[in-house]
This record gives sequence, structure tokens and C-alpha cells, in this order.
Amino acid sequence: MEEGEKRLKQEDCNEDSFGTGVLTLTNRRLAFDKTQARMMDFSKHFGDTVLDIPLKDVIKVWKEGRLMKKVCFTAKTKEGENTYKFGVFNTKDWLKNIESAIENFNNQ
Repeated sequence: MEEGEKRLKQEDCNEDSFGTGVLTLTNRRLAFDKTQARMMDFSKHFGDTVLDIPLKDVIKVWKEGRLMKKVCFTAKTKEGENTYKFGVFNTKDWLKNIESAIENFNNQ
């Protein structure tokens, strides 16, 4: 993390196209790190950061699903606009935290 950056929320989750990993919300960005776990010794290893989106590039945030609930966001990337969907435990809380972080970032 950069100087002045604070972690607001972090959770193990699954993204539709990237698979399993850890979603992290800071006061400046949303990041997703791939993980690999082994059942034999219950270890988990962090892999590459496959998603690193500054909050200024997040266009829209919402939640969806009834059984498989997900928090989703659309962001501007080098390839254009992309949508990401994360299966987290408390989608309502994630949605509030992301919206609040974006609002605070824009008011700085």
C-alpha cells in the first residue's frame, strides 16, 4: 500500500472470471489478489494482483442475486469499461463501504 492509504475492508471471495482471491477496499482503490490454497496443510498463498482499480475510475456499484449474492462494479480500464462481480458474504455492507469510499475520495 502507498503512503496515506488505509485498508477499509478485506475479504476472501470469488470473482466470476478471476476465480478465488482476496478483495481489498482502501481509501484510494479496489484490488483483487489471486490466492492458492492447499487442503493438506490448510495453507493459503497470495498470488498476483489481477485487479487494481483507483476509486476515481469506478463508474457504477450495485449488488445482485437472490441465492448467490454478489457485489458488482463497473470501472474504466485500459481495455474500456469492464464489469466485475464478487461473491462476498455481506453484499449490503460492501456496497455501502465502496460507495462511502468513493464519495470520500471525490470530496478530497
